[in-house]
Amino acid sequence: MGERLLLETCFDNLKILVIGDVILDHYLIGKVDRISPEAPVPVVLHQVEEYRLGGAANVALNIKAMGATPYLLSLVGTDVYGDKLIKLLEENSLSTSFITKSKNKTTSCKTRILARNQHLLRYDRETTDWIDENLEAKIVSTIKNLLEEEPIDAIVFQDYNKGLLTDSLISKILQLAKERGIKTLADPKKANFLAYLGVDWFKPNLREINEGLGLSISENHPELQQLRTAAETINKQLKNTHTLITLGAKGMYYQTPLEDGVIPTEERQVADVCGAGDTVISILSLGVAAKLKVKEAVALANIAGGQVCEKVGVVPISKEALLREYKDRK
Repeated sequence: MGERLLLETCFDNLKILVIGDVILDHYLIGKVDRISPEAPVPVVLHQVEEYRLGGAANVALNIKAMGATPYLLSLVGTDVYGDKLIKLLEENSLSTSFITKSKNKTTSCKTRILARNQHLLRYDRETTDWIDENLEAKIVSTIKNLLEEEPIDAIVFQDYNKGLLTDSLISKILQLAKERGIKTLADPKKANFLAYLGVDWFKPNLREINEGLGLSISENHPELQQLRTAAETINKQLKNTHTLITLGAKGMYYQTPLEDGVIPTEERQVADVCGAGDTVISILSLGVAAKLKVKEAVALANIAGGQVCEKVGVVPISKEALLREYKDRK
């Protein structure tokens, strides 16, 4: 019972800085009962239209859902999708104080067309040009001021290669964190895969491992020794202390200076994998900030990633459901 109560409250006073690319997830949901006479494609009869928070905004939403306080720093365009994203943040009681609007940016918006819980099509709007030196300097100054004013417990880099997290900005933020003893976690993408020198936790998925390191580890049957070697290669280049490689339906592989291993996932009725990576890094960051044991933090993140895959679309995890399943597995 003591451990149960600890997990229910240990995230409540944590403050997590989330830096990365925010995405507006747009859903057009309908039903299909015929094929178009104009082309061999389904005709979707419109039923519901929804907007949800994706990318780094989804990370912040999940952190808030667990009782902690997220500080979200990101960039949107001066367009209707940027306005919708900011409105969604406000509706979910998430601060927009560190969201910058730029006329040179098109807000990332992913439009998904769904029918019968099936994903039929995705249509993206975005620009991915890197930010300039002036904006980068402003962001660094903003982060310095925040770190001086608030006791930040961890910093999460949620990198979707949309132009915000340049190599230079990553390096400067990591240095600020190191100077203050703040734990850092990175969820990388290909363009900046090896830019996170000195990060504490590095969390790619298996596809990103293969792309970033030029490997060909099977996604269906990854071998432990291959995963171990990949993590060791990352450690040699990044000097990170912990590596977590998500393996989809196969679970997660983690490596620390003292141990490594695979934590399998439970068999689930998977509806949608969208947002699973965001959920994993959210819960992992809280576990790390709360100083949970490595296996405990990874196990919680593993369960959370599995639970969110049972839902359609990008949605935040339920704290009650997460802790209930964790307790049942103990």
